[in-house]
Amino acid sequence: GYLIPRPKIPVWWRWYCWICPVAWTFYGLVASQFGNIQTKLDGKDQIVAQFIAEYYGFCHDLLWLVAVVHVVFTVMFTFLFSFEIMKFNFQRR
Repeated sequence: GYLIPRPKIPVWWRWYCWICPVAWTFYGLVASQFGNIQTKLDGKDQIVAQFIAEYYGFCHDLLWLVAVVHVVFTVMFTFLFSFEIMKFNFQRR
């Protein structure tokens, strides 16, 4: 696959990044692993944390929001699954 960074996605498609659990997981992984590295990149006057924030739009300070969103997605999918199992019955005779 390939990854298009959030700032480079057209404005009319950016809403998808906010409702996609995979995008939030990727945000959490990249921001937690690379978001606080203060080492300079080779050949650039930029540190890793600045590159991640500028290119991908990921901020290390928002990891708490990523955790909250993951909990909300989990609760929402659990509730939807339970509701659908309760209401839908495909064994009608």
